[in-house]
Amino acid sequence: MIAGKHIKRRRERAIASPERRGSTLVPTHPLHIKPLGNAFTAKENIKGRAGSFALLPDEMLVQLDGKRFKALAKLFLLRSRALISEWRGSWLSTALGIPKQSLSQLSCKNLFSDVLYRPFFCSTTTLEPYTNSIPPVNAIPRLCDLTLEEFANAWTDKPFMLTDPVRSWQAFKEWSTESLLEKYGRINFQAETVNWPLKKYVDYMRDNHDESPLYLFDHSFVEKMGLKVGNGEDCQYCIPACFEEDLFDVLRNQRPDRRWLIVGPKRSGSSFHKDPNATSPLSIVEWLLEFHAEARKTPGCMEGVCEAGEVLHVPSGWWHLVVNLEPSIAVTQNFVPRNHLASALAFLKDKPEQVSGFKSDIKDPYALFTEMLGAKHTDLLKEGLAKLEELQANKKRKWDDVVKADGEEGFGFGFGGMDDEELP
Repeated sequence: MIAGKHIKRRRERAIASPERRGSTLVPTHPLHIKPLGNAFTAKENIKGRAGSFALLPDEMLVQLDGKRFKALAKLFLLRSRALISEWRGSWLSTALGIPKQSLSQLSCKNLFSDVLYRPFFCSTTTLEPYTNSIPPVNAIPRLCDLTLEEFANAWTDKPFMLTDPVRSWQAFKEWSTESLLEKYGRINFQAETVNWPLKKYVDYMRDNHDESPLYLFDHSFVEKMGLKVGNGEDCQYCIPACFEEDLFDVLRNQRPDRRWLIVGPKRSGSSFHKDPNATSPLSIVEWLLEFHAEARKTPGCMEGVCEAGEVLHVPSGWWHLVVNLEPSIAVTQNFVPRNHLASALAFLKDKPEQVSGFKSDIKDPYALFTEMLGAKHTDLLKEGLAKLEELQANKKRKWDDVVKADGEEGFGFGFGGMDDEELP
C-alpha cells in the first residue's frame, strides 16, 4: 500500500514552440523534422538523397546516425556516474563537455520520420488534456481526512485522496526546490541509475528535454537529511492517522525500505507497476497518447490529480501510473494494514524472488516476519495464516476449473490431440 504526499508543486510554461493547425497544437521540431504522414503531400523528401540507405527503414538507420550517438552518450554517462561533473543541458553536450549551444543544428527540412519525430513530440506534448473532463465514475474520491477505524472498515481496498493532513507539516510550509538546495545541495540522492548531488539533479531537472526524465527516488532521505518523522514540533512530517497501523513495524530495523523522497520535473513519473512486497506506492507519454482514452472506458479504471498538500492512497495490488504535471517534491511510504496481512504473507511466501528492500543478510523474509509478528500479535498471525490458506485454496479451485471442466477434456500445455508422451 502506498501513501504519496505531494508537498510542493508549481506551474511552469510549456517548453515547445508550437504551430497551430486547426484546433491542434503541433510542436515544431528544432531540426524541422516532420511526421511521416506529411511525406505523402510533400514535393520533396530528402531521405532520397541517402542513396541506397534510403531503402532501409528508419528504425535501422537511427542505429547509424547521430540520434544513436546521443542515446549512447546518455547510456555511457549513466553507467559512468563519476564522469558527470556538470550537467550541460543535454546528454550529448554533457558527454562532449561543451555548452549545449555549441552543438551543431543541421536543418532537416523536408525530412519525414515518425521514428525521429516521436521522441520530440512526447517530450513536448501538453499533458493537460489527460487531466480534464475526468468522468465522475472514474474520479478518485476526495476526502478531508479519515480515522484509523474508518480506513479499516471501508477504505482499505479503495483509492482515495486526503486533502487536509499534510497542510500542518513543516515540510509543506518550508520545503521548496531552493530551500532544499540551500541545505542539501551537496548531498547525493538516488535518481534511478545515478547517485547525484541534489544540485546536479536540479540542474538537470530545470534544463532537459528527455522523453522520460530521470526521477529522483531515494529511500535513505530521512537519514541523509537528518529529518525527524512524527508528531513533535521539530518533526518535518508525520504519517496521517488512518495509515499509522503498519504490521511491518514488528521487524524494527530489519524491515524493508518503506519511504522515499521523490523529486521530478514535468513529465517525470513511474509507468504502470504494482508496489513491492504486496504493499501499496513504453514511456509514460506514449502510453497516454496510445491507451489513455481506451483505459478511461475500462470498468474499474480510476484517475485524478493530486494537488500540492494532498495524499493519494493506492491499495495493495493495484496497477498504477504516476506522471508529474509540474515540477514536484513529494514523499511516499508503503505499509501493511491488518486487512492486507494475508496478501503480504502470500507475497513473501510464494514470490521470494520478487521481494525487495530487505537487507542482503535477510535470507527468508517470510520466516522472519511470521516469527516477529507471532511474538507480538499471536492471534493476528493465526488469523492471517488462516486467510492465507483460504486464498491459496481459492486459487487452486480456479486453476482446477481451467485445466479440467466437468465432463470436458480440459486444458493442457501439449499440442492438441497428442498424448502426454515426450516428443522426439
